[in-house]
Amino acid sequence: MKYNKIVKGKFIERPNRFIAYCDIDGKVEKVHVKNTGRCKELLIEGCTVYLEESDNPNRKTKYSLVSVEKGKRLINMDSQIPNKVVYEALEKDLIQLPGLNEEITYIKPEQKYHDSRFDIYLETKNKKVFIEIKGVTLEENSVVMFPDAKTERGVKHINELIKAKDDGYECYIFFLVQMDNVKYFTPNKKMHFELWEALKRAREKGVNIVSYDCNVDKESIVIKEAVEVIL
Repeated sequence: MKYNKIVKGKFIERPNRFIAYCDIDGKVEKVHVKNTGRCKELLIEGCTVYLEESDNPNRKTKYSLVSVEKGKRLINMDSQIPNKVVYEALEKDLIQLPGLNEEITYIKPEQKYHDSRFDIYLETKNKKVFIEIKGVTLEENSVVMFPDAKTERGVKHINELIKAKDDGYECYIFFLVQMDNVKYFTPNKKMHFELWEALKRAREKGVNIVSYDCNVDKESIVIKEAVEVIL
C-alpha cells in the first residue's frame, strides 16, 4: 500500500485521540491521527513523524499522521491500513494461511456474522473463511504485542470466531505487525488478561492465530513474512 505525498515533521503533543500538533518546516500544524489507540510509547515529544498531505480543500486538517520513528525503527501506526495490506496480500497470493492450500475463488472485505463484522470473508472450492485483523504497533526489545489498551471489542471478535469455527467456517485471527525485524508476537497479557485467555481458548477450538510483519518505509507498507506467535 502506498501513500500520497509524505512530509516529515516533529511531534509536539496530542490533546486527544484524534488530533495532534506537529512542527512541519518550522510551522505548527494541527494534524489528524490515524490511530485512536494510546500509542504513548510512540508519540513522544520531539520524535520524528511522517504525515500524508491531503489535497482535499474541504478537510479540517491538511495532514494525517501515519508513521513514527522509534529509535532506529520506523513504525507505521495507521490503524486503517492493516485490513488493506492483508486484503491486497491475499489477492496477490503473497501469503499462505495455514490450512488453506486451495485457490481463493471469492474474497470480500467486511462480512457480518451474528453480532460481529469480520474484516475479510473468502471462499475456496471447499471452505468458507473468516479473517479478523488486528494491527500491532507495540514493541519492546523487538518483541511485539497486542493490545496497547484493553479491548472488549477484541475479546468479542475472538469469541465470535470460536462460534463461527463451531459452525463450520475456517477462522483466522491475523496480527499484522506494522514494522519489520521483530523476534516474535505475543498477547499483552498484563494489559488485557481476558484477551490472552480468549486467544488461548480460540487456539484450542481450532481458530488459527497468525502474524506477519511488514516492510515499512515513509511512503508505503507491504506485507513481508510470517512471525512466530507465542501464547
